[in-house]
Amino acid sequence: MTHHVSTPLTHRSPIDRLLAVLSSDDTAPVARAHRFGHGDDEDDHGDADDVLARFREQARDLHERVVHDHDIFAVEFLGATGSGKTTLVERLIERTPDDERVGVVVGDVAGDDDASRFRDHGVAVANVTTGKECHLDPAMLGEAIGEFDLAALDRLYVENVGNMVCPADFPLGAQARVLVVSTTEGDDVVRKHPLLFEACDAAVINKVDVAEAVGADVSRMRTDVAELAPDMAVFETNARGGQGVDDLAAFLADVRTGGHHGHAAHEHAHD
Repeated sequence: MTHHVSTPLTHRSPIDRLLAVLSSDDTAPVARAHRFGHGDDEDDHGDADDVLARFREQARDLHERVVHDHDIFAVEFLGATGSGKTTLVERLIERTPDDERVGVVVGDVAGDDDASRFRDHGVAVANVTTGKECHLDPAMLGEAIGEFDLAALDRLYVENVGNMVCPADFPLGAQARVLVVSTTEGDDVVRKHPLLFEACDAAVINKVDVAEAVGADVSRMRTDVAELAPDMAVFETNARGGQGVDDLAAFLADVRTGGHHGHAAHEHAHD
């Protein structure tokens, strides 16, 4: 099924960390002017705060509906087009226990190529084409999962639109946000996108098998992540070959059972 959309949760939740960054004196004017089309005056800041608060509340409502009401483990994957998000989710689907049912929401500007790949794995898929929008938001996700029988799902994977900027502002209420970057994007990709790393729970450095060939220093990328988010778990993968995917799957299993702070942080966000 395809949805065409024309418009439209370290120890603190990604939602709260994101809002704290956007509220800081050093970054807020630039961030708001870029992402919300406002200027630098006080009224415009208030408008941006209202927008963020509305999306934050929608994300919490979605978290309640999916995670708590239906006991579905929800994970969002973010990253640039070509980073390997789709392949990584495919490898995770292949590692799902036989008695668990998976749903995938795919966000793309256009087309259903990724959705078709997931359908080949025999899972429920909702394809959201956003048109001019460079991200999913809670309303889009809520509409997409409305096509699922939530009572029949155990896991929900959400692949956001391929973008390293816009999705940071729009948390979707997942128990974990996983940011996927690849060596083919250059080993400075982490430093160029600090806000998105600060808004996520785990990072995947993908395509490590070709790092030498493309001149990327994986250790440098790991160091950059540690400087931005010291508590963030980092995984090195070759998603196509399966390297490192078991470690990521084990991390997500830990989040699911409450052994990692990710789920607890989302719980705290409801206080």
